Amino acid sequence: MTPGAGLVVVAEDDPAVAGLIRLYLERDGYGVQTYGDGTAALHAVRTHRPVAVVLDIGLPGTDGVEVCRRLRADGDTTPILFVTARDEEVDRVLGLELGADDYVTKPFSPRELVARLHAVLRRSCPERDQDRLRLGEVLVDVPRRRAWASGAEVRLTATEFDLLAHLLRRPGRVWQREELLAAVWGYGAAAGTRTVDVHVSQLRAKLGPACPVRTVRGVGYAADLPDDDDPGGGSR
Repeated sequence: MTPGAGLVVVAEDDPAVAGLIRLYLERDGYGVQTYGDGTAALHAVRTHRPVAVVLDIGLPGTDGVEVCRRLRADGDTTPILFVTARDEEVDRVLGLELGADDYVTKPFSPRELVARLHAVLRRSCPERDQDRLRLGEVLVDVPRRRAWASGAEVRLTATEFDLLAHLLRRPGRVWQREELLAAVWGYGAAAGTRTVDVHVSQLRAKLGPACPVRTVRGVGYAADLPDDDDPGGGSR
């Protein structure tokens, strides 16, 4: 990244961890503001409109999950990278279902955290190819990062948007979960393919009956219109 990459709000109650994250982000040209509790971090995000938020789940007072929930409830789609000391899948899945874009688990490499943040921000930047994508009742305006389903605009997180756009660019093409992780998240299957499932579930919830994403059992996902004569056993 170059100097002036934008402001990142870091919500972490461990001063040593917060300082390490700040050091590595500032090396990459980001401005960084750190906060030790969720209430202050939430206020900072609403006030300063950062390019991204690094959010510890286990914050005192208002925890990271609640901060994420409140931001998404406000319609704020600022990219969120969760940091968690808990290794249980349920914690990570809960965060993703609330609209977080990615996560790292403590102890983590600061370089990995920065790489994950870069990937999230790349996904949130306007794309240049195929400006408008349409399939059935779903329309995506890629440069403006906007999506509609059945004529109504739908608010998507950066990761949800890029997953949908990626699928719509190759309608009918069946993608393995590992392929989607590499193409959309920017890293390999070690991160866990459950991440893909959670985001597909969120897309279906937001797009409703118009959602063109089909599950191909035992393989992955595809975006296409329903076909009653499909012998492949795909499901929505």
